[in-house]
Amino acid sequence: MHSDFNLVSQTNLWWGAFASFSQAGFINACSCRLHGESHLTEGSLNLALHVGDDPELVLRNRRRFGEAVGIDYRRLTTCAQVHGNRVQQVTPELVGRGALAYCDTIPDTDGLITNLPEVPLMLFFADCVPILLADPVTGAIGLAHGGWRGTAGRIALKTVRLMQEAFGVRPEQLLAAVGPSIGPCCYEVDDQVRSRLSGYEEFFTPKGGGKYWLDLWGVNKKQLQEAGVRQVSVAGVCTADNRELFCSYRAEQGRTGRMGVCLCRPEGCK
Repeated sequence: MHSDFNLVSQTNLWWGAFASFSQAGFINACSCRLHGESHLTEGSLNLALHVGDDPELVLRNRRRFGEAVGIDYRRLTTCAQVHGNRVQQVTPELVGRGALAYCDTIPDTDGLITNLPEVPLMLFFADCVPILLADPVTGAIGLAHGGWRGTAGRIALKTVRLMQEAFGVRPEQLLAAVGPSIGPCCYEVDDQVRSRLSGYEEFFTPKGGGKYWLDLWGVNKKQLQEAGVRQVSVAGVCTADNRELFCSYRAEQGRTGRMGVCLCRPEGCK
């Protein structure tokens, strides 16, 4: 694993965490698929309610995951990700949306920000890029979902800008991280994707036949740097190459659960 990203275990559950976030007092966890309950894949810790799994099993997984990482799963705040670049500020009336039922989740959104303590933000992934943001000065946090479409919509940069506007965050003070996701070793794309990511040609490696290997980690890191963020950690873990630990939509031909990525500021952390 990357020096800032390591596997952690508690009560027989495993997840990945960024040491820089943990040392600053922020709870951060990229769930592994081990030791859960699922109708999709036996023994999988699927944390998503929108992929056709048994909701009762998903909620059991969420409860166990919450107990292990130290958050109240009933306060999980989620959104219905649509591969866009809409970012929503989580205010008190939105806390817990999507925690217990998918119909209650925040609609048509791919990023969440908040400065409220004890509000665990959670998004879901199976190859797309998790983007984590935390400000040790104001206590504000942000979490975004960067597939290629969201990345083309510059969701990483947009999330930083909204944190600036809403909470007075200074980008140079932010901690940022790119979580486990499909790597440049495995992410094959075509000319359409390359044209949508104009200005980031350096992150495409020609494969031949109008196909390319795309480094989404590098694109999102560069966008964060363009937003003024100086400290960006990259987990460097490819979900397709490590599907025994993380869910991969491409490697599993679409039949898989979702990794939950959680970010939370505990009370008193700031």
